[in-house]
Amino acid sequence: MTRVWKNSRPVSSHLYKHDHSSGGTNTKDYNMNDTCRVCTSHSLYMCQVESSESWMDHRAADMGKVIFYEDRNFSGRRFECSSDCADLMCQLSRCSSIRVESGCFMIYEKPNYTGNQYYLRRGEYPDFQHWMGVNDSVSSCRSIPTEPGSFNVRLYERIEFGGQMMDLVDDCPSVMDRFHMNDIFSCNVTNGNWLFYEHPNYRGRMYLIRPGEYKRFSEWGGRSARVGSIRRIMDY
Repeated sequence: MTRVWKNSRPVSSHLYKHDHSSGGTNTKDYNMNDTCRVCTSHSLYMCQVESSESWMDHRAADMGKVIFYEDRNFSGRRFECSSDCADLMCQLSRCSSIRVESGCFMIYEKPNYTGNQYYLRRGEYPDFQHWMGVNDSVSSCRSIPTEPGSFNVRLYERIEFGGQMMDLVDDCPSVMDRFHMNDIFSCNVTNGNWLFYEHPNYRGRMYLIRPGEYKRFSEWGGRSARVGSIRRIMDY
């Protein structure tokens, strides 16, 4: 039976299947006021509420948290963010320092996730030089969600997945040494989040590559098809 919640209380006291997150049984219906057979100390109703709150806390932790400051050294007006934001300038006039409290983020020089991209992991960035920026222009950001498990990206030497195809499942400090080419025109990410770098050894302009299809390099923000190195994002 579907469980419907309203104002932190069940709409009715009808029987429902107990599905405790830490175990239990799905073979019998229980009354809301019955004692949970898993923890033996709470009613099923209270266990359901606690499980829901625990799940929400876990989801919030996965999302990460970043704080943008108008002035250097974490001073001036601030804006906290835990998700994608297409226009930070609606909140701040500039961004001169950043603190990533959890998770990791990609920040963009211009609104709508355009312009130069910079990858930020957990830590403090007292001025734009610490994130390798050229100025204090930060106008949008993306939260990079946790992607447990394997990594896989397919690289293509032509647009729209044409030409030679190459599978990559680990870090690649030199695309030329590994695949004997410098240009990647399209790609398909099936698992994990990745960073493309313009030059070998993870240098130069970088681009966030999330799960999905990219029919041409402009779709990941690239100015050209040049990709010198590729790295998995594993800083969670």
